[in-house]
Amino acid sequence: MTTSTTKENKPLSRNKLLGIAGLGWMFDAMDVGILSFVMAALAIEWSLSPGQMGWIGSVNSIGMAVGALTFGLLADRIGRKRVFILTLLLFSIASGLSALSTTLAVFLVFRFFVGMGLGGELPVASTLVAESVEAKERGRIVVLLESFWAAGWLIAALISYFIIPNYGWQVALVITALPAFYAIYLRINLPDSPQFTAKRVRDRTYGQNMKAVWSKPYTKPTLMLWILWFTVVFSYYGMFLWLPSVMVIKGFSLIKSFEYVLIMTIAQLPGYFTAAWLIEKAGRKFVLITYLLGTAASAFVFGNADTTMLLIVSGAFLSFFNLGAWGALYAYTPEQYPSVIRTTGAGMAAAIGRVGGILGPLMVGALVMRGYEIGWIFGIFCIAIVIGVLAVAILGKETKQIELV
Repeated sequence: MTTSTTKENKPLSRNKLLGIAGLGWMFDAMDVGILSFVMAALAIEWSLSPGQMGWIGSVNSIGMAVGALTFGLLADRIGRKRVFILTLLLFSIASGLSALSTTLAVFLVFRFFVGMGLGGELPVASTLVAESVEAKERGRIVVLLESFWAAGWLIAALISYFIIPNYGWQVALVITALPAFYAIYLRINLPDSPQFTAKRVRDRTYGQNMKAVWSKPYTKPTLMLWILWFTVVFSYYGMFLWLPSVMVIKGFSLIKSFEYVLIMTIAQLPGYFTAAWLIEKAGRKFVLITYLLGTAASAFVFGNADTTMLLIVSGAFLSFFNLGAWGALYAYTPEQYPSVIRTTGAGMAAAIGRVGGILGPLMVGALVMRGYEIGWIFGIFCIAIVIGVLAVAILGKETKQIELV
């Protein structure tokens, strides 16, 4: 027992921690990315309406909302590490089982549990990393953690491009179940957050933690985060889960749409790396505001693009700015709260965001069915993103290099 405890509490180097947490993050992105391509394939194979396709994306976000709240609360009680591993196992196993689906209803049930795992893992993993590195490099490291999302999307795009047309979407989903085996390695090698270990308050209830998030010192940052998370997730899932399908709507073949989305996805990496460099130089608020405004402008151009080149270029900028903003969001969120309520606050904000993730894909499906043009639909996402920018500008405080307590 003593040897095991010593091993579990022994701190990892910054790079090892980033690698271990980042690979889990990459597996999450791989699953979400593959879902966007599977949606396009299922629409053809199962003759789905745009409304039914919207539900595939939205039920995933319903699960993510439940998971973010449930596992965020749990991580403040039993630790970041345990919840990180539990959520990783949940989404991996459910994703693999979803390959057995023969009807939309069964597929939606499995996607709910996949979403629970995803929604719980993301804020907990970013909090774990944020609490384990020094203040002077915390923002950069968390953005680099988020950059693993781009790697996961790239793998998803490659799997979808080469596997789905030739072997079917079921094989692609089975591949996403492989991270379950990686959870065993995490269990042995990943230490828990030193702040959770040192400052854990054992007699606090879930209700007390939730109430504290809206107590006077945290009212303004909580309101800011809830608006920001809702608008960012609403626009991201509304746009990116529909990206391959939008390409098909614009007249491209399924395989050609996969190819173009793969090209756009590559632009996520420089988006993350530039945000990681800027976040400790210019601050969290600057990166969030700048990259979100870039997202809004790119979305407007993409929605109204009438040539292939303009579509690809604007889609690449959309990926660049949007995913750079996501990196800053995950760095900024845990810095708003003390350690005893940190994952509760982050999980509640993420849960509110996932409500936006439910509405975004449903809205796209409903408006496409009613004959609205893609440009008009993407204009709604532009407006939502600008609202998020205003929330950060007016209500947000700069947290660059502050010490977490």
